[in-house]
Amino acid sequence: MHQRSDGKMIRDLDGFHSIVPYVMPKRTEAEVSSQEKFDLTELMAYMKKRNEAEGLNLKLFHAVCYAVARTVWLRPKMNIFIAGKRFWQRNEILLSFVVKRKFEDNSEESLMCLKVDPEMNLDSVSKLILGEVDTVRHESGNDLGKTMDFVGKLPRFVLQILFRVLRIFEHFGVMPKSLMRGDPNYSSVLLSNLGSIGAGAPYHHLSNYGTCSIMVTVGTLHKEDRKMPDGTEQERDMLDVTFTLDERIADGFYFAKSLKITRYLLEHPETLEQTIATPSPLEV
Repeated sequence: MHQRSDGKMIRDLDGFHSIVPYVMPKRTEAEVSSQEKFDLTELMAYMKKRNEAEGLNLKLFHAVCYAVARTVWLRPKMNIFIAGKRFWQRNEILLSFVVKRKFEDNSEESLMCLKVDPEMNLDSVSKLILGEVDTVRHESGNDLGKTMDFVGKLPRFVLQILFRVLRIFEHFGVMPKSLMRGDPNYSSVLLSNLGSIGAGAPYHHLSNYGTCSIMVTVGTLHKEDRKMPDGTEQERDMLDVTFTLDERIADGFYFAKSLKITRYLLEHPETLEQTIATPSPLEV
């Protein structure tokens, strides 16, 4: 099959990228991981000022989601996935993450997948996330969670057959839209906000199921003494973020330049008022 409902096949590949899905057929064996440290002192002051003055509820995770989404828009290779040994350009920017209904050990979790529109800025991304999270917590889950609850109760042999069939569907690009919709495994980026539970930003693997090519783990905001350009030391608000990517979709040079945009956006909060589709503020 040369077409899918969620992406357009990329045909003008060089020799290396044409054969790499055969050399490394699994996403999990083509992972590269990079831990980045961002100075968010200005961002935290910016959000605090706006929250107090305008009655908003901007959060650190919302800013990270915006910066990641805008980077994906500006750097389209970051929104490529490999399926059926072919390269596909995804049609939309889809961010996914896990919502814990209560901050308790035994609390249930819901998986969320949100479509980010290119005309959104930080404010509208924040409202989208807050609205969806509030819905999940008040309605005790979403449709995907209910489907998973049902499927999870099926006998083991039925599950084995089911997922073999789904992998065949995936290989030939005929996975039903109803099964992809809302599934984080079919998102552009899966984010894990571990900072919300006081954890760090460890490496997180990708999945061979689905099409998601990027995993982002966000750690806890913490204070660090940093040497400034004028030679003095200041206590700054620092955040560790770990990125895991499928190295088959682009080379390291492309990834490195893309991460520079993410860094610039988070460390220059005035850029967060721009829409996602605004041209890059950084010459990479």
